[in-house]
Amino acid sequence: MANAASGMAVHNDCKLQFLELKTKRTHRFIVFKIEENQKQVIVEKLGEPAQGYEDFAACLPPNECHYAIYDFEFLTEGYVPKSRIFFIACFVQEYDP
Repeated sequence: MANAASGMAVHNDCKLQFLELKTKRTHRFIVFKIEENQKQVIVEKLGEPAQGYEDFAACLPPNECHYAIYDFEFLTEGYVPKSRIFFIACFVQEYDP
């Protein structure tokens, strides 16, 4: 496990899963969470390549802070397929009307 300046460790699986997403496109997204007891960042959820943004958003639990990587695929104006990987820090607040 690699230690960050904050003292929070990052589990090796986080890096391995990110490299698989980046090089092999084996996942659409990766959701990470901070495991308070172990003081480390771990992989919580892996999205299948066929899943979309709605699936990603639905897997984020309310009232918790998570980090995620999302592989966004799109077509340019010239219909050329492209992909961009986004790092997302998110906090989903439960809506109560």
